[in-house]
Amino acid sequence: MKTSNCLISIAAVAALSSAQAQAPAPMISAPTGTKTLAATLKVYAFPGAGQPAAQQSVDENECYTWAVSETGNDPFHIANQDAQVQAQAAQQQQAAQASTAGSGAKGAVGGAAAGAVIGAIAGNAGKGAAIGAGVGLVGNRARAQSNANQASAAASAQSQNSSKISAAQMTEFKKAFAACLEAKKYTVKY
Repeated sequence: MKTSNCLISIAAVAALSSAQAQAPAPMISAPTGTKTLAATLKVYAFPGAGQPAAQQSVDENECYTWAVSETGNDPFHIANQDAQVQAQAAQQQQAAQASTAGSGAKGAVGGAAAGAVIGAIAGNAGKGAAIGAGVGLVGNRARAQSNANQASAAASAQSQNSSKISAAQMTEFKKAFAACLEAKKYTVKY
């Protein structure tokens, strides 16, 4: 009995030491899923002096405020402006397309009236009205389409110009933001 108890004790000690040797590595806490201010702006800041996350958040907020005051560019305001310009351009295109459809009908009515008068002089008012309606429809639709194309091109150019300005403003802001973070001992890439 003593021998079996001794063997059981030895087996238990061996199993315990084996389990300790194969113990999993300590769990590393998972990311919280929230982005820092810098990461939201697509600026990556590494705490070069070992700053804790809370300090990095404070430093980023201070640098954000400083960069806005230095450059006059607020990235969140720039993004809103750009979205408004694009929405306005889309509305202008829709209005131009709607105008094209209405212009064809107006042209048809006006052309029919003119064609009826000319047809009456020539002896066939109905045929003149039909020809006039066709000519008026095509002519006004072509003019309206040309106007719509010009309006669309202008809206597109305005949107592209706004995007270029926004990109330049963002670059300027990011340079200032990065300079501030670098002064606070962060390694920064954007």
